[in-house]
Amino acid sequence: MSRARRWHPSIDKIPGQTYLWLAILIFGASSAVTRKLTQIGAQHFIDGRNPISLCNVLFIGNLCALIFLLPIYRQQWQKKTLKLLSKKDWLALTVVAILSGALIPGLVFQALALTEVNNVILVGRLEPPLTMALSVWLLKEQVNRWEILGAIAAFIGVTLTIILQPSQAATINMGVLRVGVGEFLAAVAAVASVASTIIVKVRISNIPVGIFSTFRTALGTVIFFFAALVLYGSNHFINVFSPFLWQWMLVYGAVIVVLGQLFWLKGLRASTVSAASLAGSFTPIVGIIAAYLVLGEAPTLAQYIGGSLILVGILLSQVGIRPQIYR
Repeated sequence: MSRARRWHPSIDKIPGQTYLWLAILIFGASSAVTRKLTQIGAQHFIDGRNPISLCNVLFIGNLCALIFLLPIYRQQWQKKTLKLLSKKDWLALTVVAILSGALIPGLVFQALALTEVNNVILVGRLEPPLTMALSVWLLKEQVNRWEILGAIAAFIGVTLTIILQPSQAATINMGVLRVGVGEFLAAVAAVASVASTIIVKVRISNIPVGIFSTFRTALGTVIFFFAALVLYGSNHFINVFSPFLWQWMLVYGAVIVVLGQLFWLKGLRASTVSAASLAGSFTPIVGIIAAYLVLGEAPTLAQYIGGSLILVGILLSQVGIRPQIYR
């Protein structure tokens, strides 16, 4: 019997869905918390620079996450386990690490610097319908008409959220449309997340969670660091040793990165995929509420219109998977 079970026998009695909902609370609030941290840093400049810049949050936050991940999963990093992984497995792991460990968070953080948190959250809902479409096309997964209708409604909602935004200083011309740079970056991040999810499903779904999480975080952090050096210069990380930054990032890395992942994985193992889908559908709702409570960011008209259609899409999708949840 493990030490955790000896000390806390009641842990095993906690329903899996409880862990899922705790994870959703953490994931949903993450964007608002990230923006709030940068605002706190802006009130404590060091030599005219914000020590809690978005790049520092991503870089140091991941380093702090590794401090917690390595002891938790050290037993999975054994030679006999690593030898079971093929070259194709390592290649897939590397691609996913680049996408989900460096590119996606980098795009999302840059989007947060350019547009409202609610926009980033709502545009991110491109991921579920695109993932479903590719899963049907590439993986031959079966979906019902309710899920298809829900995906279409969500896709239209995201599109309206993007195109109904008021005029912004930084925009991209896309034919007859002018799209805000922040919204565009959030959409690219969603597409990259879809690609990462498909690779995980096809190639590395059987790789131990500890190896996957630790490798993705470590390699993604390294790649992001060198990419930022090339793009922004060596002075960009000049405040990475600030105690003020590290005290916040230790909490951020432990709660947002590590605890959120652990709750989600613990919940997945004790719940059905459909139950996880139901919980995950509420991430944008939690995010919008968090943006209002943490940042005082009330939804705009475009966000109300697009968000309402996204909510309709969520409800339609849940009608489709409800029989699977209670099967």
